[in-house]
Amino acid sequence: MKGLIFDIRRFTIHDGPGIRTTIFFKGCPLRCIWCHNPESQRPEIEAIETETRLDGREFKKKLSVGQLMTVEEVFKEIKKDRIFSEESHGGVTFSGGEPMMQIVFLKNLLERCVAEGIHTTVDTCGYATPENYTDIAAQTNLFLYDLKQMDDQLHRKITGKSNAIILDNLKTLASLGKEIVIRFPFIPGLTSGTENVKAMIQFIKKLPGDLPSVQILPYHSLANNKYERLQMLNEIRNIPEVDQEDLLRTQKLFRKAGISILS
Repeated sequence: MKGLIFDIRRFTIHDGPGIRTTIFFKGCPLRCIWCHNPESQRPEIEAIETETRLDGREFKKKLSVGQLMTVEEVFKEIKKDRIFSEESHGGVTFSGGEPMMQIVFLKNLLERCVAEGIHTTVDTCGYATPENYTDIAAQTNLFLYDLKQMDDQLHRKITGKSNAIILDNLKTLASLGKEIVIRFPFIPGLTSGTENVKAMIQFIKKLPGDLPSVQILPYHSLANNKYERLQMLNEIRNIPEVDQEDLLRTQKLFRKAGISILS
């Protein structure tokens, strides 16, 4: 069995507790117009053309994005950093793209990690069948779960999909008592509005079990050149920088509602 992976990053500290190895799966069902990993969207190996300038000369080179790997090949990479993850109470995070698109490969990796006592985190957009989430729940210690826009029509406009199944899946995981951190992409003009934030707070407070923490992810424009290299439509050029006062105001709204904010 092989899965399509587009990156493996070591010593990550923002994808769950402790020091972690983050495995990025290629392929995503959403098309968020601010996506900072556009190379992760298509579920296929792609070629990117890069340019390097040296002494006034231009050198072009094509790079392959994505590689097919077996469960054992990926697990071998995970074990390389085990001493660091154990010392820091870290582990492995499966991200993307969307790892739930390769559910059988993901489940096999989770089972290998659990058998070796490695802490597991799944970073997900929430857009997958409910059965897939219940299928991996027992092998997943933590879910990093995206909430973007609570209004369904706006969600369709900025991601290409309805949020209905995303909200239902979050309710399901909460009812199973899973540890969840909600990740909120804070995108000026698209998700940052006070109305959206208040609707999100109301939804979170109605979830069964303990209140999940929220990690706010402020928008950045560092991915602009990726769109050019991939020859993809770049809609993020029109997104303004994050207003720090808006960000602080949003943090206060969550805290006032009793929801903790992770840095």
